[in-house]
Amino acid sequence: MQKMNVESFNLDHTKVAAPYVRIADRKELPGGDTLIKYDVRFAQPNQGHLDMPVVHSIEHLTAEHMRNHTDALIDFSPMGCQTGFYALTLGLEPEEFLAVLEKTFRDILGASEVPAANETQCGWGSNHTLSGAQGAVSDFLDQRDAWGEVYA
Repeated sequence: MQKMNVESFNLDHTKVAAPYVRIADRKELPGGDTLIKYDVRFAQPNQGHLDMPVVHSIEHLTAEHMRNHTDALIDFSPMGCQTGFYALTLGLEPEEFLAVLEKTFRDILGASEVPAANETQCGWGSNHTLSGAQGAVSDFLDQRDAWGEVYA
């Protein structure tokens, strides 16, 4: 394969085994800070995906709840392929990130609503499912011991 500018386009999606968490990129900034981008993969590429209301709700829930556990989260965004998310962090190394992710996902299991799931605070406020998000997060947590295994 020709090397592409986008890191994920260079990842052989036929060889990964979801669920997993991996560092997708690391950049040293001129001021000395380090940006670390994580690939948080829920579904096996080209074999499964998360439905859009599930993706949307996990995005809202994680973006809100993860900030209760760290100030180092810059962004938590869905992948267009609907198989997972990218977490952009300020120097959050893997061991700490995994602990924060687990705490956040446990918070999601106990949530009683999706934050900002309304037309005032969200561009598609009706496109959410708390139960769907909790089901996907529960399945992801059930595989906690395998999060570090990217390839089968």
